[in-house]
Amino acid sequence: MKFLFHDDAGMKHLILKSDSYKYLIKVRRHKTGDSIALRRRAASETLYTYMLQAIEGRRAELLLKKEERHVVAAEKLLHIGWCTIDPKSVEKVLAQLSELGVAKITFIRCDRSQHQFKHDFERYNRILEASMQQSGRSVWIKLEAADSLAEFIHAYPQTVVLDFAEQIFTQTSGIDTVLIGCEGGFSDEERTLLRTCKTVRFDTPMILRSECAAVAAAAKVLL
Repeated sequence: MKFLFHDDAGMKHLILKSDSYKYLIKVRRHKTGDSIALRRRAASETLYTYMLQAIEGRRAELLLKKEERHVVAAEKLLHIGWCTIDPKSVEKVLAQLSELGVAKITFIRCDRSQHQFKHDFERYNRILEASMQQSGRSVWIKLEAADSLAEFIHAYPQTVVLDFAEQIFTQTSGIDTVLIGCEGGFSDEERTLLRTCKTVRFDTPMILRSECAAVAAAAKVLL
């Protein structure tokens, strides 16, 4: 764990109880004198370093020693436009996308998306929170939704599309937005809409699942 989110981070004296106490003392086995790094969810770019002063009963007392702006994020910015798939599949790779450094994800209602699926951004952010604490990332992935592919392309005309195409996805410089289709791919109407966009494919004979393609695209552009 690189840091722990706590809503009261920044206070000179801080008492940790409940889940925070259990995690730091029972799981991480911190002892008196150890340094503990905290961030606030609403202002996550500031890092607060505390000293663990005392452990009494089921609470830990912390004393603030240092406060600094310390941003941990990818050097490049990548925005993924992602046609809606089963949220359970999104949840499986969301932490990986955070750790790779994806800056933003827009979930798009596409023609072949199963429209009964609803994205729970609150649940997604809980997954991101746990991932950030482990990886050290300090900047949240921005999550948003678009009602149609036409709406998304209008807002982000520079989008590069991952699809079945002749051009192999080798050159990544200058790419800041990548579009990933849902299971079943794009409809004929959507492919007509996407004719103005650059379209590329991975150099593999296998067909990737949507969530696998999202992780592969992020790794390709950001690492």
